[in-house]
Amino acid sequence: LNRGFTEMHCMSGHSNFVSCVCIIPPSDLYPRGLIATGGNDHNICIFTIDNPAPLYVLKGHKNTVCSLSSGKFGTLLSGSWDTTAKVWLNDRCMMTLQGHTAAIWAVKILPEQGLMLTGSADKTIKLWKAGRCERTFTGHEDCVRGLAILSEMEFLSCANDASVRRWQISGECLQVYYGHTNYIYSISVFPRCKDFVTTGEDRSLRIWKQGECTQTIRLPAQSVWCCCVLDNGDIVVGASDGIIRVFTESLERTASAEEIQAFENELAQTSIDPKTGDLGDINADDLPGREHLKDPGTRDGQTRLIKDNGKVEAYQWSVSEGRWIKIGDVVGSSGATQQTSGKVLFEGKEYDYVFTIDVNENGPSYKLPYNITDDPWLTAYNFLQKNDLNPMFLDQVAKFIMDNTKGQTLLSTSNQFSDPFTGAGRYVPGSSSGLSTIPGADPFTGAGRYVPGSASNAVPPVGGVDPFTGMGAYQSTAAKVENIYFPKKDAVTFDQANPTQILGKLKELNGSAAEEHKLTEDDLIILEKLLSATCNTSAEIPTAQQLQTLWRAVNWPEDIVFPALDILRLSVRHPTVNENFCSEKEHVPFIILLLKFLNPKGKQANQLLALRALCNCFVSHAGQKLMMEQRDEIMTQAIETKSGNNKNIHIALATLTLNYAVCLHKVNNIEGKAQCLSVISTVMEVVQDLEAVFRLLVALGTLISDDTNAVQLAKSLGVDSQIKKYASVSEPAKVKECCRFVLNLL
Repeated sequence: LNRGFTEMHCMSGHSNFVSCVCIIPPSDLYPRGLIATGGNDHNICIFTIDNPAPLYVLKGHKNTVCSLSSGKFGTLLSGSWDTTAKVWLNDRCMMTLQGHTAAIWAVKILPEQGLMLTGSADKTIKLWKAGRCERTFTGHEDCVRGLAILSEMEFLSCANDASVRRWQISGECLQVYYGHTNYIYSISVFPRCKDFVTTGEDRSLRIWKQGECTQTIRLPAQSVWCCCVLDNGDIVVGASDGIIRVFTESLERTASAEEIQAFENELAQTSIDPKTGDLGDINADDLPGREHLKDPGTRDGQTRLIKDNGKVEAYQWSVSEGRWIKIGDVVGSSGATQQTSGKVLFEGKEYDYVFTIDVNENGPSYKLPYNITDDPWLTAYNFLQKNDLNPMFLDQVAKFIMDNTKGQTLLSTSNQFSDPFTGAGRYVPGSSSGLSTIPGADPFTGAGRYVPGSASNAVPPVGGVDPFTGMGAYQSTAAKVENIYFPKKDAVTFDQANPTQILGKLKELNGSAAEEHKLTEDDLIILEKLLSATCNTSAEIPTAQQLQTLWRAVNWPEDIVFPALDILRLSVRHPTVNENFCSEKEHVPFIILLLKFLNPKGKQANQLLALRALCNCFVSHAGQKLMMEQRDEIMTQAIETKSGNNKNIHIALATLTLNYAVCLHKVNNIEGKAQCLSVISTVMEVVQDLEAVFRLLVALGTLISDDTNAVQLAKSLGVDSQIKKYASVSEPAKVKECCRFVLNLL
């Protein structure tokens, strides 16, 4: 009778070690589901159940992929040492989550659509919604290694600080669990309850019920890398001795007496290195003899050390069996060759060596942590600085390090058992963060130099002339409503203008402008001509001189520039002007200028007019090309304007998104659509104005029309639940109708 598991397939597709595995649930296309693996070769391989070669390979990460989690509708979330997480749909990367400053060791997709969690070596956990970081959870004192979901509202995390934490999605830490004596690598929850299991670097698997550690199972291996709970409640663990073991509560699945005896013998023969600290500080001279094992233990998992014939042995109490089980021999300190996992903990970080240095005989001794990737001279120098010691000792300390590490270099560790997550048994801070783009200060304004001010009197009123709303009175009484809303084929522009008012304001502000900015009478006449040329009141073509004058005006100081921006907004619709500002050679200063005005700390009038100018760029081929090339930068800056809660800004932001949707529908660029969907989902949360909502709905409908991938992505981001409420809006009818058409696609 074989109660165990048999190997069915051996799949291969990676060129180096595999660091994580995850199952993608069955779908119509793959009724048996898929298997995803992440590797040290920076790739993710996707396998079907019955083929040893990958179905496809996902490329994009720039370092080891060390965590994977699958969600609904075919989405996959990956975390990597390159400090980013990526969201994949089938064989394409949809979005990259940037914000952590060190490797991402753990990722999980939450049951509520669109929510994702990442845990990092930067000691934080981040919650992402539709691709944007919503919240950062701080509390762990070292690298976060594992995450597990308890419910839609709660999750667990484990870390190198030897603690497990229970969190609420809203941000607060509800409980901290202590029990492990070293790094915790993995955490898994029992089905249908809040009990869980953890494994770690202290050779143990621990079972937690009602918030207490109720059982500790020791293993004959130093590092217990991973655990998972099967649907039947059995626990599977993988350890550094290359063996997978399954533990059960079920009597019919329990291993034979011989197998259990063999496991106990293996455990009894393991040697425990006292330096790992798993058993506390040990002084062999003070230990009792074998008679100490006659007294029963007080709790499950309690350890006792005894001395027998000069040998130190470790035992653990088993409540269920009412006896002490030998878990290994404690061996003498073995120099600095950490055979097991190559690490020593010092001040919460992992090192290859931690030396004790006595500078003079009666003074204190100092700890010197060292990694073989470090420079011995630099380490010696920093050690002397930190401990305020005489720099004379530099040569001596450096030589001591070199002698005691036998000149080992990084390469020599590769043949030992190393951490499957980090390759070497340690996390070297800053090693893989060179690629991360940490959003710093605003690159254009050096962050917040501007003081917000409202110049709403200068904002031209949005009249019924807007071609997009002007026709707003659709008859919904017709027997069958036809979808006249999307996919939309042409860009929406802001054409409403009052040239006399704009010029009047420009002249008035010119009067108070500083000398170096003042425009001459001739300049003002030139701008008047430009306005009439671009507002179709004259047949003239705008001239180079007019455009140079306009460029000077739009570079006015922030507080007086808005009438000039308004002239730019109207002019850029003219093919000549569009070609001039958006062409290959001129577009860089033009884009930098408009992005500068999108700073949410700047004046709202400027934010509004810059957004409208960007929308109007879409009228000509040159403008569309530029908008698409700079999409990532423009959308990232534009979305920040949502915070001002200004109705007109929200309408302009929704229109910009819609114009992008129109272009993306034509070229079918799924990464672009993913960014657009993320923006729609994020902006939907804050807008109140129904015109802005309507434009976002048209954008959404246009993006997902005729594209099953985009439909799946929108569902996985939870957009359908976000927009449902608009299906019952009574006025204007176009909102309700458009919303229903979108929901039909989803």
